Amino acid sequence: MRTQRMAVSVSVLALLTLAACGTEPGPGSGGEGGDGSDTVQSDVPVTGVAWSVDSMTVGGKTTDAPEGSRLEFDPKGRAKAGFGCNQIGADARVEGDRITLAKPVSTQMACDEKTEKFEKAALAAMDGELTAKLSGEQLTLTTEGGDTFALSEEKPADLAGTRWAVTTLLSGETATSVPADLPKERAPHLTFGEDGTVHGNSGCNSFHGKAEVKGSTITFGPPAGTRKMCPDAEMETERAVLAALDGPATYTIKGSTLTVTSKDGKGIGATATPATTEGTQGTGGAQGTEGTQGTQEHG
Repeated sequence: MRTQRMAVSVSVLALLTLAACGTEPGPGSGGEGGDGSDTVQSDVPVTGVAWSVDSMTVGGKTTDAPEGSRLEFDPKGRAKAGFGCNQIGADARVEGDRITLAKPVSTQMACDEKTEKFEKAALAAMDGELTAKLSGEQLTLTTEGGDTFALSEEKPADLAGTRWAVTTLLSGETATSVPADLPKERAPHLTFGEDGTVHGNSGCNSFHGKAEVKGSTITFGPPAGTRKMCPDAEMETERAVLAALDGPATYTIKGSTLTVTSKDGKGIGATATPATTEGTQGTGGAQGTEGTQGTQEHG
């Protein structure tokens, strides 16, 4: 079941990587020809911003979005979204206050009934033209049929002190989702400390180590951690996570999303999550306890 789920994620996310080839990126007000026809432009600055989806109104009825719902338009002509369950991508062309979305594709994870209903409505809206209206940090997107998305600009989470749940594994241009059915206690996550340390779980074992931050670079020291053996899916995830946390890596934070990419192209995507008892304890004296009981250095 896990293998099947990962295969679905790989194939769909490969489509996301290839999406939106019809719009060329380019800053400013015109392309090489000077007429702007090959350049993403907008009178409403919606691209490059992490938007939190607050609600959607369909047929006059407003429904709150599932927790963690996000929508983002990048300058290269892609839209990426998540409404509490699946990852969604679509071609996106931004002109003036109009956003034209087409060919939405989604991963195929099973969702709870409420989330699935919201997701289906959102997917239907993401296949057509939307009109954007910005008011301060609030964005409203209106479909041709009059339905609306209400969004707000998502403030970047702090790198240090935030519990980052790893959701995506990166290898060059390929992205795969972390298996959704990993045991909760072994779901990969990490927390950076103000003192230049990092600790968490890599998919099977807990770990801790050094993480020196300078500008947009994090230099990871060799991690130490427990040495348990887990089923194949957990071990595959662990190897991918640890490969990203090896030596110098670049990082970016957009809203509640962290991306860490090492020099060889291995990386992870993670989402800020509420602190748990385990995560909170790990930031203080208990961090050393977690790492020292029956631990060895990885490598």
